[in-house]
Amino acid sequence: MALDQSALLDLLTQLKATEVTDRVRTATEKLYQELIDAEAAAFIGAAPFERSPDRIVHRNGTRSKTITTTAGQLDLRIPKLRQGSFFPSLLERRRRIDQALFAVVMEAYVHGVSTRKVDDLVRALGADTGISKSEVSRICADLDEDVAAFTNRSLTTTTYPYVFVDATYCKARVGRQVVSQAIVVAVGVAADGRREVLGFDVGDTESEPFWTDFFRSLKARGLSGVRLVVSDAHSGLVAAIGTCFQGTAWQRCRVHFMRNVLAKVPKVAAPMVAAIIRTIFVPRGKRELVHGQFDEVVAMLTRSHPAVAEMLDEAREDLLAFTEFPPAHWQQIWSTNPLERQNKEIKRRTNVVGVFPNPAALLRLAGHVLIEQHDEWNSADRRYFSENSMKLIGTNFEEVNIAAIDAA
Repeated sequence: MALDQSALLDLLTQLKATEVTDRVRTATEKLYQELIDAEAAAFIGAAPFERSPDRIVHRNGTRSKTITTTAGQLDLRIPKLRQGSFFPSLLERRRRIDQALFAVVMEAYVHGVSTRKVDDLVRALGADTGISKSEVSRICADLDEDVAAFTNRSLTTTTYPYVFVDATYCKARVGRQVVSQAIVVAVGVAADGRREVLGFDVGDTESEPFWTDFFRSLKARGLSGVRLVVSDAHSGLVAAIGTCFQGTAWQRCRVHFMRNVLAKVPKVAAPMVAAIIRTIFVPRGKRELVHGQFDEVVAMLTRSHPAVAEMLDEAREDLLAFTEFPPAHWQQIWSTNPLERQNKEIKRRTNVVGVFPNPAALLRLAGHVLIEQHDEWNSADRRYFSENSMKLIGTNFEEVNIAAIDAA
C-alpha cells in the first residue's frame, strides 16, 4: 500500500521530531507497518472500514508485537480477525520452544554470564545489535504467562488411570553458585487413551517434601482416577507417592531397577544377569505365567548371584504391579520409558544454554519443550492406548478378547 502525500508529510513531521540516530528505526517501523497492513487487506479482501464483495472475514482489533532488527526495536500492530488468524509473511513466526530458547539466551546475555558461544547464539537468532533488558523482560513475561496458564489449568475434565513421573537434571545459578536442578515431570494417560503432560516443576532436590508439594498441586487442580503410578525407586519420590496416592498401585520402573542391579554385579557377569532378568518381562498375556517366570529367575539367580536374587525378591510386588492391568498395556506401563523422549528433548535444548542464569529460566525453557509435546499429542490422531482397552482397567481383563474389542 503506497503512502499518499498526506501520510508522507505526517511521516516527515514525525522524523523531524525524532533524534537523528532514531530516524532509521522510525522509518523502518513505518515501512513494516504499512507492509503488514497491506498484506492484511489483501488477505481479508478489504481495507479497514471498506465495504467490498471480496471480503472473507472482519477485523477484530490488533495485537502488539515487538521485533528486534538491525535498525532497532520495532513496535508493530498485527491485525486480529474475528475468525481464523493472520500472521505477516514479513515476520518470522517462532515456534514456542524457539521463543523460550531465545528468551533464555537473551537473559543470560543481559545478566553478564554470556560467553562467545552465547554471543554467537544471539547473533544467530537475529539480534545482531544485542538486546535491551526491557526486551528480555517483555519476552520472558509472555513466556512465563504461558507456563503459568498451562501448569494451573484444570484437570477435572477426565480421569487419568496411569501417571508416569520422572526427573532430569540441569545446571543453573542459584545465588553465586552453579548447582544441579531437578526438572520433575508428570505425564498422564487419560481415560480415552490420550497422553497429556499433567505438570512440571524445578527444584533443588528430589526430596519427599518437594515431590509431595508437586503431587498435591496436581490433585488440587483436579487430578483423579489414578490407578497406577510409574516411577523409579527414589526414596523421597516413593514416600510422596504413598502419601498423596493412597490406594493407588505403584510400578517400579524395570529399566531403573536393572541399572541398580547391574551396579552390584561384576561387569563380566552383567550381560548374563540382565538377559536372565529380562525373561520376566517377555509378554505372556497371563498374570500367572509372569509370576511363575519371576519365581524361576529368583531360584536361578539364588545359586549364582544371591544378592541379585534378594533384590528381586524384595521388589517383587513393585516390579510386577503391571500384571494387574490389561496385558495390552504391559509393555508401556512397566517402565518410565514413555518419558525418555521428553527428557532427551529437554537435555538437547538445555545443553545449548549450558548453565542457566536462574531456575526460572530453566523452568521457562523446559516448560515450553513439554507444552509443545503436549500440543503434539493433542493434535495427533493416534492414541497411546485405545479407548476400548482403557475401559478394561479394573475388570477381569483376562477373560476379554482385547483385540476383538479394539477391532470393534
